[in-house]
Amino acid sequence: MAELLISLSILATIATFAIPQIIQAQQSSNFNAIAKEDAATVSGAYQIYAQKNGYSASTGLNSLATYINYVSKDSTSLIDSYPGQGSIDCSSGWQCYRMHNGSIIAFDPGQTFGATDDLAITYFYMDPDGVYSGSTSGSGKSAVFFLYYNQRMSTLGNAVAGSHDAFGTVYNPTPSKDPTWLSW
Repeated sequence: MAELLISLSILATIATFAIPQIIQAQQSSNFNAIAKEDAATVSGAYQIYAQKNGYSASTGLNSLATYINYVSKDSTSLIDSYPGQGSIDCSSGWQCYRMHNGSIIAFDPGQTFGATDDLAITYFYMDPDGVYSGSTSGSGKSAVFFLYYNQRMSTLGNAVAGSHDAFGTVYNPTPSKDPTWLSW
């Protein structure tokens, strides 16, 4: 009987440490799948837009919204920004769309490619759980995706050095700004 109790206490101790890690791994895998689905949705919308309207430096996510399959436009939510940053307020000028998988895509409606070279980008934030976590860190932080003029897609952590937006900001890879759940 004593051996059985010792064995059960050992198993309980192992479970105490293993179960939270298993749950975290499942959540990270789910968030990663949601991110890839949303990136593919935006990429597909850009391809459809380009076929119908051609390529232009004035194209941005606002132009693609018609071709994005979303559940609803959201103008009330507060969502996470990328790691190290606070929140994005969907009621303060951001365009936010709730997706079928529960995530929210947010972007500045005035943001366009601004140029027609291969390093020109427009970008969007993707919050995988669609809610603000209340902190600047944690597992629910948003990923920032760059959509390049040449249809390439990357994140802040995997940006092509010298990528630039219409506002004149130049981006270089910054892996620490990708959420821990993202594997691209």
